[in-house]
Amino acid sequence: MFKTVLLLTASALLAFPLALRAQAESLIQRYAPLAGSEDNAKSLVTGLRDGTEVKLSSGTASTSFTSPTGKMGFGNVNIALSLAEASLKQQGITTPTPQQLQSSLTAILDQRASGKGWGQIANSMGFKLGEVVRSEKAGQVGSEQRAENARAERPERPLRPEKPERPEKPERPAR
Repeated sequence: MFKTVLLLTASALLAFPLALRAQAESLIQRYAPLAGSEDNAKSLVTGLRDGTEVKLSSGTASTSFTSPTGKMGFGNVNIALSLAEASLKQQGITTPTPQQLQSSLTAILDQRASGKGWGQIANSMGFKLGEVVRSEKAGQVGSEQRAENARAERPERPLRPEKPERPEKPERPAR
């Protein structure tokens, strides 16, 4: 019994870093277009996650900053980057420079560090948090699933055959 518990605990501890790596890779892939490269996205995700310096570069332009919030969980990293992406799109910027990305993200992280919740930050920017955080891919998958789950048109029901008329009951003889 003790060996089984020990084995299960050790397995879980070994699998935990793999799950974290998968989450990090997912965020890196999701935000690589925003960051301009996979290296920039990796720097963003790991820097925000670990509370270390984020270095962004694009050609000759480069910038670096440290998050004022300190260490963040993967969910918080996702929300911060989603809000920064939405803020930049609202300004008409689809491929931001490192400086534009830094200023947008820093403005959001400063609000978070001052004690505001994510919903308050999103509302102050004119967004609803749920709509911003949902990725385009998740929206596409959801619409595909809804289309699959939608009922097909019902075929027309066949007409019921008419029942034959009942013969009239013979009248009882009078008593």
